[in-house]
Amino acid sequence: MWVRRVTTVALLAVACGDTRDAEPGPETMITSIGAGGSAGDTAGDDGDDLDPPDSPDLPPYDPDAGVGCDAVDFLFVIDNSGSMADEQQHLIDSVPGFVQSIQERLPLNSGSFHIMVTDVDPWVYEACEDACIESATCESMSTTGECDCGYPCALRDLCGAGGQVGGDYVCGSQKPETCDAVVGAGVTHPIGRDASNVDCGFSSGKRFITSSEPDLGTAFDCAARVGTNSSVGEKPMLSMVEALSGGGEVAACNEGFVRDDAVLVITIITDEDDNGPHADDLEGDSPGSVQDWVDAVVAAKNGNEQAIVALALIGDNDQPGGICQPLDHATYEGAEAAPRIRQFVESFGTRGKVASVCANDYTGFFMQTIDTIEQACEEFKPEG
Repeated sequence: MWVRRVTTVALLAVACGDTRDAEPGPETMITSIGAGGSAGDTAGDDGDDLDPPDSPDLPPYDPDAGVGCDAVDFLFVIDNSGSMADEQQHLIDSVPGFVQSIQERLPLNSGSFHIMVTDVDPWVYEACEDACIESATCESMSTTGECDCGYPCALRDLCGAGGQVGGDYVCGSQKPETCDAVVGAGVTHPIGRDASNVDCGFSSGKRFITSSEPDLGTAFDCAARVGTNSSVGEKPMLSMVEALSGGGEVAACNEGFVRDDAVLVITIITDEDDNGPHADDLEGDSPGSVQDWVDAVVAAKNGNEQAIVALALIGDNDQPGGICQPLDHATYEGAEAAPRIRQFVESFGTRGKVASVCANDYTGFFMQTIDTIEQACEEFKPEG
């Protein structure tokens, strides 16, 4: 871009404006990239038609006028299964620097962002009430040897039934809010083991954080602690698709999150693959193919694939030099390779970035993605 700016102009979203100076000229016009229009008349203009491009009173002709963004929508899809405690903590430990960079690149009044967190199942205690009833029945029969309280009692204990401190499930007393029970709805009150277990109380009053949030770091910390009490069947890709393009209840829950004039940045963090409807496990994982997921996300951005950045922290033990060990479901160590999620992310070319979920620090990965987001913003062409 040839648009020239002065230091008094605040930076746009994630450095959305080009940082190269215009070709030398005698007068600099203060111009905002992404404003959706061409520059106006200079001071002292008498209202006549604009001078030719080589006029000394105007900046050089900008062929990219109307290109750029001043808004970014961030979606974090976070696995809340039992093996994710360490990974969630690494994410939360690494986020402050990323959040600080977002704040620095998006000063108030010069751009805006949305940040939404969603987990990977409809409600963390989906099966817990049944477990309470079944285990109580089984325990009443176990004294006669008619019932070995294995599965129902084990699931009840996983739910924390009995009212343990920390927001665990209390048999017969807890019901989800409407949006809590919807796959892909933004998380505002994480509940369960290792969760924040408080109402995050976003200042927006919505199910996502906005740039008006007074303490962005604390708000994200609260939402990102989605816990490790997932119900059976983690479905990260279904959750992502529903969060961005679902209709009905999820659309009502997330109303206003996806904006036509914003670049969309998706981050998926999980230690398992999303194997699809023909998986060899009980839950079956998310429906659809990798291309179905790509098509759904692109459709959510009105067909503008260039407006999407896809990031993933996943198992890398199928890659040369990968650091993950195979996932041990007994110790929760290691991770499962995630070729389908990797394929989804890499479908976006240079705007798709993947790193190992087994790393002890995600800060470097997030810092590297700032450049990718910046480039996407520079090249963004708003609809209309």
